Amino acid sequence: MKRKKTAWQQKSAVFHEQANEYDQWFENSLLFAIELAALRDLKIKPGRPSLEIGVGPGRFAEKLGIDFGLDPAPAPLLLARKRKIAVCRAIGESLPLSAQSLAAVYLLFTLCFLARPRQVVAEISRSLKSGGHLILGMVPASGPWGRELRRKKENNHPFYRYAEFYEVDEVCRQLDSVGLVVGEIRSSLFQPPGRISKMEHSRPGLEENAGFVVLAAEKIRTT
Repeated sequence: MKRKKTAWQQKSAVFHEQANEYDQWFENSLLFAIELAALRDLKIKPGRPSLEIGVGPGRFAEKLGIDFGLDPAPAPLLLARKRKIAVCRAIGESLPLSAQSLAAVYLLFTLCFLARPRQVVAEISRSLKSGGHLILGMVPASGPWGRELRRKKENNHPFYRYAEFYEVDEVCRQLDSVGLVVGEIRSSLFQPPGRISKMEHSRPGLEENAGFVVLAAEKIRTT
């Protein structure tokens, strides 16, 4: 009898099956360049060792100098390894790390795919040293890009069929509940979906019409 897939297996299956197609999307992508610039614009400079949860093919990890990456989908990890990222097949709900062992954790475009996001942020807090940082990149649900991705979900898009989208304020509250306090926010991606034609740089603070938002949260207490 075939065993039913778990929630994280369902969500990660497409990234395993279409790893090469997903990886090629980043090649010469202006959207990727805009998102990367927003992450580099942060005034907060995360320390090391650093981990990316949902590292995928390692495109962001390579450009940002992230030390380690984990992902439940095996095929993207092979691509990340070729980019010199130390990788591990694991899930964010159960990080294979000691308490207070990391200076920085990155969660980039991964929040919407998590099976149990509350458990993941609790694990991030456990793994971070006091004064360490979580860098979270997300597409706000009510922004133009969030609405576009919800339409894709409703149309059973293979990458977004299981995705859940969130507002920035609810994410900030969830982080605060586990001792991760947002100290910096940057907004970017003001060009509408399907009409990107020029490079952008981020703006400080939260703007309603932003398609991409970066949160930098500091761990202020041991949990």
